[in-house]
Amino acid sequence: MPLLPNIPRLLDELAHLATISAHPAPAVTRVLFSEEDLTARAWLLTLAENAGLRTRSDSIGNLFITLPGSDPSLPAVATGSHTDAIPNAGAYDGVVGVLGGLEALRSIAESGETPRRSIELIMFTAEEPTRFGIGCLGSRMMAGTITADEARQLRDPNGISLEQLRPPQYSGDLAATRLTPGSYSHFIELHIEQGPHLEAAGIDIGLVEKIAAPAAFRLTFTGTGGHAGAVLMPGRHDAFLAAAETALAVETAALESGSPDTVGTTGVIEVKPGAINSIPCHALMEIDFRDTDLAARDAALIRIRQSAETICERRGVQLDWFLINSDPPALCSQEILAVAETHTTDLSYTSTRLISRAYHDSLFMARLCPTAMIFIPCLNGWSHRPDEFSSPQAIAKGTTLLAHTLLTLAAS
Repeated sequence: MPLLPNIPRLLDELAHLATISAHPAPAVTRVLFSEEDLTARAWLLTLAENAGLRTRSDSIGNLFITLPGSDPSLPAVATGSHTDAIPNAGAYDGVVGVLGGLEALRSIAESGETPRRSIELIMFTAEEPTRFGIGCLGSRMMAGTITADEARQLRDPNGISLEQLRPPQYSGDLAATRLTPGSYSHFIELHIEQGPHLEAAGIDIGLVEKIAAPAAFRLTFTGTGGHAGAVLMPGRHDAFLAAAETALAVETAALESGSPDTVGTTGVIEVKPGAINSIPCHALMEIDFRDTDLAARDAALIRIRQSAETICERRGVQLDWFLINSDPPALCSQEILAVAETHTTDLSYTSTRLISRAYHDSLFMARLCPTAMIFIPCLNGWSHRPDEFSSPQAIAKGTTLLAHTLLTLAAS
């Protein structure tokens, strides 16, 4: 029978969650384990419990909301996303996948259908890297790409550790968060596109075939400081100028990688001593580099490192290179995409296949089970800003497609 998600209820919940923010509307800010984050988590669990769904959490703070199936011995089908938000963000990134996933579960329960497999909604901890400088912390730990010992070493910008920040309800053994492959039968994530393609083409649904591989690295440049007026140009060892040249080398490596999907971003630069009349003796730079082609990305990274070393040798500046993370791309499940594509036809939605150039928790869930993503259009492709927006119609279609896809997968 057709599933009928309650879209007015979902829209009301999206609007309410946007008010749980450290910054006033329309901006949304919810940083990991902040007061706003903990309030949002408690509210989400109350919604789930009011719907008669089972809830639990793990020791990193991932939340699990379960609609039991008729055969609980089988691995569950899962969906989910995140509710944390970078400072001055919008109301839809991640949140549509969590609250849309909750509405999908409720619509299945309210239809009277009992799936064979249980269906589980996951609210992942810290998809955004705001607190600890690494994204997808919860799903990384589930997939085992970051260990409990490595997680214990994490520090926020104020030097506070994960162990110090974890609330009492998440005080269990961090090692127990790791799952084995096959723990879920399938995973599918609903998300706004965060790009302009669907809206520009007038297409309802994007079915993601591949998720780009992210790498992040931190470079520290140590030069020689001095008085801006007293040290002549030929004798300088300016840490910032070495960093600036390296930033341009990042751009060149991305443009000349040979892959159309390569992107490189120098998003952080810190210069010391930070005085207008003092030559920079220290510069710290953080770079995000991504591609769907792992070979092209890694070749570009080698090129960047060689360029940075050459630049620093020429300028007499010391270089320290630290790799924050380097992850392979994910190929999405053709089985899940075929099921979703069939339902788009049944529901009279238009769809297309897409690549996700942003990475998501799906990138790490793909290490545990067959995984795919459903994208819906967002205004002008804007995201991570207060005017981020996805229309009620787009949200309704994405949530309805998710519900039907989950129910079909749970019948297998």
